[in-house]
Amino acid sequence: MSHCYFHALSSARRWGGVPGDYIALHQWFDESKKIIADPRHRALRHHAEGIFLLETIFGVTVRNSDGRQVPVRLIGEAHVTEDLGRIPSFADWARLIQPMPWMLRGNPAGSPGLDPAISGSPAPNAAVV
Repeated sequence: MSHCYFHALSSARRWGGVPGDYIALHQWFDESKKIIADPRHRALRHHAEGIFLLETIFGVTVRNSDGRQVPVRLIGEAHVTEDLGRIPSFADWARLIQPMPWMLRGNPAGSPGLDPAISGSPAPNAAVV
């Protein structure tokens, strides 16, 4: 979906109430558009951990204007699924990040933590500049 309002409309159709009951939750997911205004912004919050973070910030449920308690996690799952077709893990996103030399400065050659099988990463015995 292209705009938070349409996510909020979807939530109101699904759980009752009005779009305004849900807009803040959907805006939270898409605030990352402030830093990168293309679909890559989703890597910051559109994943399983992001959904749990939404629940931590907004609480376990929200009460809509019909008086119904709606689980925040379900709202987050719907948002991510509407945008991506599934709920990825953060690892799914991270696998697509190409490690660059400036990212590896804290990992001297031979240190644990970086999978040498990742394309573009230095060999285990290569010096990191």
